[in-house]
Amino acid sequence: MLALRCLLLSLMLLINSVQSWRACTDLLPLDLLDRALIRPGQAPPPQVQMVQSKGSRGLRLAGAAATALSFPASQIFTNCDFFPAEFSLVATIKIQRLKKRSEYLFSVLEEKSDSLVLGLSVSERRLHLLVSGPGSGARSRVSFKDVALDDNRWHTLVLAVSGHYATLTVDCGLPLELKQVQSFPSALSTRRSRIFIGSRRRLRGRFSGLIRQLVLLPGSDATSRLCPTPDPRLAELSVPRVLKATPIQTDQDPEFPFEAEARVTSGTRPLCSEPEGGQLWFNAQSRGLFICDGGRWRTLLHHQERLDYVEDHQDLYTSSETFDVEVFSIPSEGLFLAAANRDSRPGSGLYKWSNGSFVLYQNISTQEARAWKHFTIDGKAFLVVANSQEAEPELSVIFRWNQRRRRFLRHQTLETHSALDWESFSIHNSSFLVVANHRRDSNHNIQSVIYRWSPHAQLFEVNQTLSTSGAYDWEFFSVEPYHFLAVANTFDGKTTAISSTVYIWLSGRFQIFQSIPTLGATDWEAFQIHGRFFLAVANSQRVRERGPSLYSINSTLYELNTLTHSFIRFQDILTHSAVDWEFFTVGEEKFLIVANSHDGSSYSLNSVIYRWQGYEGFVAAHSLPTVGCRDWEHFSTEEEGSFLVYSSATSRLSKVLKLRTF
Repeated sequence: MLALRCLLLSLMLLINSVQSWRACTDLLPLDLLDRALIRPGQAPPPQVQMVQSKGSRGLRLAGAAATALSFPASQIFTNCDFFPAEFSLVATIKIQRLKKRSEYLFSVLEEKSDSLVLGLSVSERRLHLLVSGPGSGARSRVSFKDVALDDNRWHTLVLAVSGHYATLTVDCGLPLELKQVQSFPSALSTRRSRIFIGSRRRLRGRFSGLIRQLVLLPGSDATSRLCPTPDPRLAELSVPRVLKATPIQTDQDPEFPFEAEARVTSGTRPLCSEPEGGQLWFNAQSRGLFICDGGRWRTLLHHQERLDYVEDHQDLYTSSETFDVEVFSIPSEGLFLAAANRDSRPGSGLYKWSNGSFVLYQNISTQEARAWKHFTIDGKAFLVVANSQEAEPELSVIFRWNQRRRRFLRHQTLETHSALDWESFSIHNSSFLVVANHRRDSNHNIQSVIYRWSPHAQLFEVNQTLSTSGAYDWEFFSVEPYHFLAVANTFDGKTTAISSTVYIWLSGRFQIFQSIPTLGATDWEAFQIHGRFFLAVANSQRVRERGPSLYSINSTLYELNTLTHSFIRFQDILTHSAVDWEFFTVGEEKFLIVANSHDGSSYSLNSVIYRWQGYEGFVAAHSLPTVGCRDWEHFSTEEEGSFLVYSSATSRLSKVLKLRTF
């Protein structure tokens, strides 16, 4: 009887020891990472860095921080000294590259002997669970093969263990199940042991990646708590508060050494999407620091460029003399340049920016083209050409970008008269085009036409006509709620000393706002500097009924006076048959460049860049040798920087120039 009682007592003690793990933690998730971190008022663990990578934070052990994240096992196993016989381990990690050697995510070691009680490690394409056996030095290993975790992306894995079975789920995908030869120990003692995060105490085997989450859930499989989820790579069971804080709110963070993953490039813009949110990018070329907000790069710090000098970048040979160039972009297609060529065969050329230069992309049939204008309506790209060849009837053409064929195709023809320019604009969600009709036969005093887009017909229809005298250019601009349209009148059949007109939009049509005296006006350029509005006119020549023509004359800048509600003379600049102004900026600096085309004896002249000097107005800064210069365009690319391109009306050679900054 006594022997039977002893046997029953032994069995009861064994059962209690086996089942006592259920009371160890009350089956609540145990955030091992949070317990290993600092407590309020304490110094941070040495050599532990908090890193922002691909929009999420993690911890990295640096240097010899093999014992930085650890704590006694008794802190979590408060009611008993046994590791749960059934449990889940949840880890969120990011590893750039793994070698064949193992790195420990988690380990339980005996304090005195340093023997391994339990460990979770990763190696190249494998995950290992190591458990001490019943005998001295005995150890069992469960290895999951073909598990790719070292792709420099965040992954959340759940390892669930119960009896003979171990199941691994990565990023809420299909579970991998392994049957162990030996069942997981039902009474794995943790007495006088210590739990280490990211190491096995010693430096060798230290985890080299980032750890964001490490949670022990006794008694059940944690997969059902995590999955499904919108972001399975970052599924959360319990993440320490310090790793969930908004990256910008660093004033609320603990005193951790902090770093954000940054990319240093020579100009190529990295991807910025939701996974890259919070990532920093340093652009070495522009010397700017940017942060990804999950959709686009926002400037944190940016070096303000200053123009140093201009250098030759590309000789652009066109099919014939070029009167105008138009630079524009088509989303998902790239940067283009349309050249308005004189000869009808093969017409004008469309060039595409590729590897830092323009290459011929498409030939478009034109008739002595004088200008191109690019515009968009409802996201669709258009090009309209001003054909000036005398014919019956004279037709200019609107081309529309065909997404399937990736070419501009003819969309609509409009009757024009020696057309020299088109301007596009929008007012109150309506799209307009206005043509500069220069002359009809020998008559320069004719009507130029404003067309309005008909959404129903998908065509432009006549909206208004305006009287012009040898119209050469139109310029649309807005000043707060008001919309203006300025025409450059060149010649009335007798003289170039005529007025050009600025119109204002009132009651659904354009009405005369101001007439400004000009001398063979060929271009208007509207721009704004620090809240001040300017108009620059290019005066080409003084032609009289008697006496020689004058080409070296003043072109004039006008400023809008808000008290008199008119444009008043601001500055005169000596030019030589000026045919174009182009306003552009480099950093905080403002510039105007003039196309000087002829001085009465030569077409080989310097075009001049003028820099804004405040009270002094625009001051000459750079002289650029040009031949028959007709048009200037400024453009920029994210990779190569800023450029100027000019067209030559006397040569097939146009040039692309690069703006060097410092």
